[in-house]
Amino acid sequence: MSQELFDIYDEHDRKIGTAPRDEVHAKGYLHHSFHCWIVRDTPEGRHILFQKRQDSKDTFPGHFDITAAGHLSAGETVEDAIREVEEELGIPVRMDQLTSLGTIDHYAEGTAGGKSFIDREKCYVFGLLHDVPLTAYRLQEEEVAGLYEARLDDAIALFEGRRDAIPATGIPSFREGQAAPETFPATLSIHQFVPHKYDDYLNVFQKLKHLRPDEK
Repeated sequence: MSQELFDIYDEHDRKIGTAPRDEVHAKGYLHHSFHCWIVRDTPEGRHILFQKRQDSKDTFPGHFDITAAGHLSAGETVEDAIREVEEELGIPVRMDQLTSLGTIDHYAEGTAGGKSFIDREKCYVFGLLHDVPLTAYRLQEEEVAGLYEARLDDAIALFEGRRDAIPATGIPSFREGQAAPETFPATLSIHQFVPHKYDDYLNVFQKLKHLRPDEK
């Protein structure tokens, strides 16, 4: 089975070619990714949704992460990558529903499956104010173990170091044809999150706090 190809870029973000996924991460080639953070307003305030990565993921298994995200395959645009939201969360979303939150330069290195990796990404970040409950989502079982919702102000306090843990509500992934499971209470602590820079999390959270339905 052939590997997914990514476009790769130089230090000035100029495309210099394509390479297979494993080679991109082995050699630390710069590539592009799509991030979509979802929030919703409730009587208790604005909430933010976190994806829990499946335990089978090659990097950061079982960690909490961006609501929906993915790499851009070779030849894809950021607009094409919106498919990640429906693939992972089961909800159709249009690009004109999203608000651009800018870009983030991401760098991480470590070991996955016994192999070293270097992950260098330019991340195109978007926010979506989407007023549906957790039970409306249909999660991609292969990628997503669960979806968790917490108060946005609590998440900000967690990453500012003012809280050790925060309460959340979760829902697990389930297979096609199964009855949707009920939500359950959970507690999120900072060591359970993918180790993006805290400042990057906080910058996005602050922008999400001020996101308005008519803002694009």
